[in-house]
Amino acid sequence: MNNKIWTTKKTQKLFNTPLLELIFLAQNIHRKNFKPNTIQISTLLSIKTGACPEDCKYCPQSSRYKTNLKKERLIKINKILDAAIKAKKNGATRFCMGAAWKNPKERDMPYLNKIIKTVKKIGLETCMTLGSLNEKQAKILYNSGLDYYNHNIDTSPEYYKKIITTRNYQDRLNTIKNIRKTGIKVCSGGIIGLGENIKDRMILLMQLANMKIPPESIPINMLVKVSGTPLEKNKDIDPFEFIKIIAIARIMIPKSYIRLSAGRENMNEQTQAMCFMAGANSIFYGCKLLTTPNPNEDKDLKLLNKLGLKIEKKKIKINKINKNINKKEIKFYDATLNN
Repeated sequence: MNNKIWTTKKTQKLFNTPLLELIFLAQNIHRKNFKPNTIQISTLLSIKTGACPEDCKYCPQSSRYKTNLKKERLIKINKILDAAIKAKKNGATRFCMGAAWKNPKERDMPYLNKIIKTVKKIGLETCMTLGSLNEKQAKILYNSGLDYYNHNIDTSPEYYKKIITTRNYQDRLNTIKNIRKTGIKVCSGGIIGLGENIKDRMILLMQLANMKIPPESIPINMLVKVSGTPLEKNKDIDPFEFIKIIAIARIMIPKSYIRLSAGRENMNEQTQAMCFMAGANSIFYGCKLLTTPNPNEDKDLKLLNKLGLKIEKKKIKINKINKNINKKEIKFYDATLNN
């Protein structure tokens, strides 16, 4: 339960605080709530790519923009399983799967159920991002064993209207409520660099921090500018501005994982190191985040080793009844997949 309410006045005070002071405060708060020098690793796979009907101005997967993205229908479980096994071998404790949908259809739910159960059997936490969900769909995913659901709120309600018109801000909050009701943990954050102002960034963090239960996982993304999208010529974000957001997020939401997410490919090692100092304690690991570039595993391991950061270890409970992966059953689902 969240007992602290962040007002505009309190949040503004943080934004007016010098960066090094913020980092000092954030590091102290971080150490009270997490093991120092430990990073949680997640891997993200696109299980259905492109042809999304939404008009998010930053997204190469929207069907409205010409981004030369190769479209891919819902992929087969064997391919997902191979990626999950590789992710686990590389140190990931959570396997995240994204489908470029406005919302999943009823016909998709049995297959999503099977995907979740299959990935869970190899001992990984599962996370999905599939667009908007109603209560019934959220309950199905919960009963399948889904651990996390990602649904970013992106920016402030006021600025959101300028970035997306095919859904509204309340739609996002409603999906988060539906997810929270089931017991699935929430992964929700925002994007810096959309053209928003400081006030929008303040309100974004206030929205997240003031939720009755703040998201357990908060990805902070730096806009990846993709040719063909309306935001391809946006101004670059100053690295210190981004580090400041990480530090303030850690101070305002002390017990959540703060994930250094999209945009890391364009950050040098020093910027990433300062983000870790400011309280970021989670990253996506792998060469791609859905459709945008991400540092490869070797590059990340070298950086973590330089900084003396260790990968967080987590024991994932596996249902003993379902422990063995039924490959015949997977082949059946793959063969009958309705693309």
